Amino acid sequence: MGSTTPLLDRVKTPDDLRQLEPEDLHQLADELRRDMIDIVSVTGGHLGAGLGVVELTVALHYVFETPRDRVIWDVGHQCYPHKILTGRRDRMRTLRQGGGLSGFTKRSESEYDPFGAAHSSTSISAGLGMAAARDLSDRDNHVISVIGDGSMSAGMAYEAMNNAGALHSRQIVILNDNDMSIAPPVGAMSAYLARLISGKTFIGLRETGKQLAARLPKFWHDKAAKAEEFARSFVTGGTLFEELGFYYVGPIDGHNLDHLLPVLQNVKETAQGPVLIHVVTQKGKGYGPAEQSPDKYHGVSKFDVVTGTQEKPKPNAPSYTSVFGKALVREAEEDQRIVGITAAMPSGTGIDTFGASFPERTFDVGIAEQHAVTFAAGMATEGYKPFVAIYSTFLQRAYDQVVHDVAIQNLAVRFPIDRAGLVGADGATHAGSFDVAYLGCLPNFTIMAASDEAELVHMVATAAAHDTGPIAFRYPRGEGVGVDLPEKGVPLEVGKGRIVRQGSTIAILSFGARLSEALKAAEKLEGHGLSATVADARFAKPLDEDLVRELAQNHDVLITLEEGSIGGFGSFVLHFLAEEGLLDNGLRVRSMVLPDIYQDQDKPDAMYQQAGLDADTIVAKAFSVLGRDSDDSCEEPLSRA
Repeated sequence: MGSTTPLLDRVKTPDDLRQLEPEDLHQLADELRRDMIDIVSVTGGHLGAGLGVVELTVALHYVFETPRDRVIWDVGHQCYPHKILTGRRDRMRTLRQGGGLSGFTKRSESEYDPFGAAHSSTSISAGLGMAAARDLSDRDNHVISVIGDGSMSAGMAYEAMNNAGALHSRQIVILNDNDMSIAPPVGAMSAYLARLISGKTFIGLRETGKQLAARLPKFWHDKAAKAEEFARSFVTGGTLFEELGFYYVGPIDGHNLDHLLPVLQNVKETAQGPVLIHVVTQKGKGYGPAEQSPDKYHGVSKFDVVTGTQEKPKPNAPSYTSVFGKALVREAEEDQRIVGITAAMPSGTGIDTFGASFPERTFDVGIAEQHAVTFAAGMATEGYKPFVAIYSTFLQRAYDQVVHDVAIQNLAVRFPIDRAGLVGADGATHAGSFDVAYLGCLPNFTIMAASDEAELVHMVATAAAHDTGPIAFRYPRGEGVGVDLPEKGVPLEVGKGRIVRQGSTIAILSFGARLSEALKAAEKLEGHGLSATVADARFAKPLDEDLVRELAQNHDVLITLEEGSIGGFGSFVLHFLAEEGLLDNGLRVRSMVLPDIYQDQDKPDAMYQQAGLDADTIVAKAFSVLGRDSDDSCEEPLSRA
């Protein structure tokens, strides 16, 4: 029996964990699970996935000599138990907060995080790279990649496994099957077989058999190899992984330490090439509300531990995501050619709303953004109107398909780009910083950005009506600004912006949802005696050249504003001004963009303030351009130098 005294307090690092007796690990896992639930109830974050790997996390750090042995967690949604056991328990209540711990693995945070992750399906490739480097350096440490069954829907995982089978480097892949999408529930017989085929005796017999078979004529050698493969796959499954060159072990119960420990120990001692261990786990394991609703408890806000009730502040305005979903439904009611496509993010992108109304026209392709884009291109060739809703940061994964399969062929694929700009608690890995720059350089693309939720409704209608090439429209995470919504969108004139506020001295040309900050800045400037025009560009490409020309010719200062990286909207404006000679008459121009850094997580307002894209910083920028202090007032307009 394990000790009744708390064990988790004694485990500061995995070295402490490895001092425990195996029978103590059951108690430790229970304490770890309770600790994680308590932490996430205060911080919010990813809950279900971490609860599902508590025993696996304990077993990995107990059997392997981390950090010398590398454990790579795919995506990182499930890494909270790992963080607790690797010296970060005292900081866990800073998760996803400014100056606190990242919600994902992060190399700069701990030596126990050998590879940073927040996007899926990278762990096998990274692990294989580490294994190859180890082999070149004549070292003998182990490399373990933990990947979920959802992440296995991405082609990159299979590319890595194919390469691993060819290199035959010693690498362990643990397939965490938490949806039971690959294997049914497992029991004692399966666990016994897993221990048997991962043990020294079986491995030794298998290697002896290989050596004997190698002496046979090729025909009989091939027959012997096929017979061994068939016999083992008959009792264990895993034929696909065997064909890719992996030695398959499993499936085993990922919550049973008595099954996990001997299998991991066997593989540690006997693995000579790539091995895949298939473990079956349950999302939300050990916490009733999360077990019953794994989807609702994947990512949570603060919650009451006893009831599971999450804190859901009443929104002041509908979210951009929900506005998009409803607007797309309204367009699809009148156009049967509209289809919705998502890459495993139906609720995150609003496609679930569309799917509830039009299930036969909704396609969730799994974590496969590359496929999603080319799939949409294929539908577009047949006259359909695909809306491929993908977060800005995830669309990066499909860039070649956007270029080669959509833009070059000038296909009318629509790209609703959610999470444009900074995203708060998810930090740099999920920030939508680069899409304007990486799409804006492509011929044939039309690019819009919604300044508020009403504009988003009109942009959905614009995209639905646009049949002359690819079109993208971006919008931020979270609530809108609270404007009245139209019943149905009206297509905008492509390439035309609008004047929102008329002034005379300073022009602020905003692209996207910073428009509300631009209007606040204009009010502040007015209080200092400076008249400011505020314009909503609406389009980055094609650029409203008439609007830019008007602002340049009739103002002393032109400031562009966007929630994107350098190389985006502001760069397009500057290029036009230079080519038109509009910089030659003393016009003072500044571009306000996201800073050239990867910004760590914080509250969105704090992040935008740090980035210098808030109203006060816009005002300060205007005074700086004019060579004045913001404490000064000016009743007369300033003329150009």
